[in-house]
Amino acid sequence: MIESPARPHVLETSDDELEDIVTYADAMALRGLLYQLTGDEELKAIGLKRVLAGYLERNVPATEEDIALIRRKAVAFLKSYRDAGAPALQIGPAERLATSISLMRGEAIPERAQGLYLEETALDPWVRSLEWTSPPPVDRLENFHVIVIGAGMGGLNAALQLKRAGIRFTVIEKNAGVGGTWYENRYPGARLDSPSRTYTHLYGVDFPYSSPFNPWEDNQKYFSWVADHFGLRDDIVFETEVRSMTWHEDRAQWDIAVSGVDGEKTLRANAVITAVGFLNRPKYPDIEGSETFKGSAWHTVSWPDEASIKGKRVAVIGTGASGYQTVPEMALEAEHVTMFQRTPQYLFPTRGYRSPFKKQVEWLNRNFPFYTNFMRLGSGSADGFESVSHIDPDFDDPHACSASNKVARDVSLNFLRSKLNDPDLIAAMTPEHPVWSARPVAVDPDYCVLDAIKRDNVTLVTDGIEKINETGLVTRTGKQIDVDVIAYATGFRATEYLFPMTITGRGGVTIEDFWAEGGARAYRGCMIPNFPNLWCIYGPNTNGALLPATFHELVTIYALQCIEKLILEDKASIEVRGEPYWDYNRLIDRENAMRVWSDPRVPGYYWSKHGRSATMNPLSGPDMWNLLRVPDFSDLDIR
Repeated sequence: MIESPARPHVLETSDDELEDIVTYADAMALRGLLYQLTGDEELKAIGLKRVLAGYLERNVPATEEDIALIRRKAVAFLKSYRDAGAPALQIGPAERLATSISLMRGEAIPERAQGLYLEETALDPWVRSLEWTSPPPVDRLENFHVIVIGAGMGGLNAALQLKRAGIRFTVIEKNAGVGGTWYENRYPGARLDSPSRTYTHLYGVDFPYSSPFNPWEDNQKYFSWVADHFGLRDDIVFETEVRSMTWHEDRAQWDIAVSGVDGEKTLRANAVITAVGFLNRPKYPDIEGSETFKGSAWHTVSWPDEASIKGKRVAVIGTGASGYQTVPEMALEAEHVTMFQRTPQYLFPTRGYRSPFKKQVEWLNRNFPFYTNFMRLGSGSADGFESVSHIDPDFDDPHACSASNKVARDVSLNFLRSKLNDPDLIAAMTPEHPVWSARPVAVDPDYCVLDAIKRDNVTLVTDGIEKINETGLVTRTGKQIDVDVIAYATGFRATEYLFPMTITGRGGVTIEDFWAEGGARAYRGCMIPNFPNLWCIYGPNTNGALLPATFHELVTIYALQCIEKLILEDKASIEVRGEPYWDYNRLIDRENAMRVWSDPRVPGYYWSKHGRSATMNPLSGPDMWNLLRVPDFSDLDIR
């Protein structure tokens, strides 16, 4: 039976404080959670209505009286729990959970989705860990070694799951610490644009994050906690980069050439799990004269710890998520900020985006049994994302692909117009492409880039950059703009998966040659023909469908089940066969062609030069979960 620990801090909380605290709780999460804990049938009878939350509709209690009823029941529960001594508490009947989750979401959960949703509550934090189907032979287990490349979100989870399974492993990390992209991205304003509650592994559900959208420092604290709490650091080789990998058929092993603080060496492994991500190698624009600039210049991913922009003139090139995040923060310190914009992006107001949790929410996270579990599921879902991103061929609008997409566009443009009075600024900040044909940006409605560009010390430039010289930049209209600092917020080489490693598989085939026609592809996002015993976390077409942490965990348990089969059956190698690989990728390409990111009007990493997406996953979350939760070994070549 799943049990919550005792919560002694509840004993110090007065009735008045409890009544105040529950007003900060999500009413729908309370509805589902209270039903699970108490079985109160009155909660099932509460009426609902559909409202717009951001640009997506969600179910909420129909009236203020309904909300008040839920809150009264929550206060009564907490008082009773406190007066009983706030002991360890069981979650309640397992057979009730599907109904409780449905009550929280305000709709029936399809049977095919129930398993995914239940896992996402993290009530069982180890549900995505390997449970051996039979005891592994000691000699085979001792002789099997896995190399994990990368110690970010995916790599740390792979390391932990290998450790729990008793499989020997080594993690190779190019940086001096864990965290991956959040070790590197330290520019002013860097923070999550997805809810913090969804940006932890299942076993991190109760991690005390400070904000609804964590700044980079808190993300780094979380990943450091994973490494330290689970004792992973001793198996991580830091400041070491993988240069190449070569498969040796005769001994069924990978040779991994690395270079680091200890020089160059070659490691051997029976299997490799890459967890290098796809937003990890910076992309610089090809601008004439960039090497002649005499001031300081950095990509946002390489922002120096000692950098100071106070009192300086700063140019920010690029207006994706990084650019729109950093400009308003820089404007508070710099003498002047010039924002160079090629393509405006959709901005969506997100209440509390720059603020920490209220103290009442922190209390709920720490003290209301299972509240964090229900909020983890309630905070993130790809369902609405699917409706906004599907192309309706009968919908006639040059700037939207469907009715839902048009609603999203209207929300963003209404926000834009509420912030700006200048018609020229409004025109400059209005995207022509549909929502989600490029990545939209979450912003704080109280202070964001729209406020920044109205400041006297911020200038928006849309003329384009002709060249860079010693003192600054020259626009295409010939204007010289002198600056002290150039910040490149120009994104990543996102479609160049596994770059710059040279990976050579069976028969001398390199992954670069294998992907030369059509770009990067993988079977179920993680396996590639001719490259045995290799799995990719955050591989091709794994952006979308599932939340990042979910995708990482599912690919890891998928890989471990394949490794289990090799060890238990005394096999040497496993790889996907060609036909299933192409069947899966034809499905992905066919479905992606019906998604809004196939719109050609905006450059970006959603759609590649090959006329397809190498990054986006168009499947539903439950469908992708079902594809990854258990390998279909009939699709795989096992030798």
